[in-house]
Amino acid sequence: MEFILWLLAVILVVSGVVALVRRQFLWGIVLIVVGLLVGPGGVSIFT
Repeated sequence: MEFILWLLAVILVVSGVVALVRRQFLWGIVLIVVGLLVGPGGVSIFT
């Protein structure tokens, strides 16, 4: 389960960075914040 959360967090953060590069700042920031919240290294919402 921890690996799945880590993988999901990485995908969300990478998607957020790609959105920032495409100048979609709000969507990019939201994706990065959600990725950091979901990730097991951050404040996981599932624990």
